[in-house]
Amino acid sequence: MFYGLATNKVRVPGLKFVHTLCDIETLNHQAMKDEGRYDVSAISFHAYPYVQHNYALLPSGGSVGEGYGPMIVSPLPITPENVVHERIAIPGTLTTAYLALKLFAPAVETTVVPFDQIIPQILEGKHRAGLIIHEGQLTYSKSGLFKVVDLGKWWRDTQGLPLPLGGNVIKRSLGPELMTQVAGAIRESIAHALDNRDAAVEYAMQFARDLDRSLADKFVGMYVNERTLDYGDDGREAVRRLLDMGFRSGIIEHPAHIDWVDDGHRVRTSMTA
Repeated sequence: MFYGLATNKVRVPGLKFVHTLCDIETLNHQAMKDEGRYDVSAISFHAYPYVQHNYALLPSGGSVGEGYGPMIVSPLPITPENVVHERIAIPGTLTTAYLALKLFAPAVETTVVPFDQIIPQILEGKHRAGLIIHEGQLTYSKSGLFKVVDLGKWWRDTQGLPLPLGGNVIKRSLGPELMTQVAGAIRESIAHALDNRDAAVEYAMQFARDLDRSLADKFVGMYVNERTLDYGDDGREAVRRLLDMGFRSGIIEHPAHIDWVDDGHRVRTSMTA
């Protein structure tokens, strides 16, 4: 997503972008600190209601699962119905994966494990099941693991919508003009990457965790695509419904006031009841 900006293929007069690489749960917690650590940040949608007083949602930069998403895997052929009896290793309680898991199985018990340690710790026998959010979605079977349930597919089957996992937010304190300018820059960066896919994937390979080029390209295609340029009406409805269901179920403490910064347009607001 940030290939264009990070390599100066996309420039914004008067602005300098400094990139910090962190896992998503760390970014969720950084956004919750005081007024938020970063001017612009990727976060899980689950975290948005807790930072919405300081941040608005950017219209580009989302990771959306089109009938796929976080999945529960296990070395045992556990059925989806029996997953409630397992303690699941999760990548963080503010991740959208956790929110979807609790909507799927409200009574399930969990334990937090760094996202890139879930599969290794399952293989070490420390956990009987884990919730994965990374490229392990493509490689779990090579480790001898079984897919218990794909929460993106479950969400699509039950709600008829894609599953919005993470998005980009921007500080409200920057003001409408700068918020709009940054929104346009991020959209341009994503568009540049999509138009120059081979070069963008080559750039992204430095962050790949032992993935070969073909699998990395496939994983990027799953979560950086035309939907990343704009969520679309159904994507925005999916965000609203997911957070509304999370609040009504008692998983999220606050109702979500969803503000989208449009590139060059007004901020549009909706609110969950």
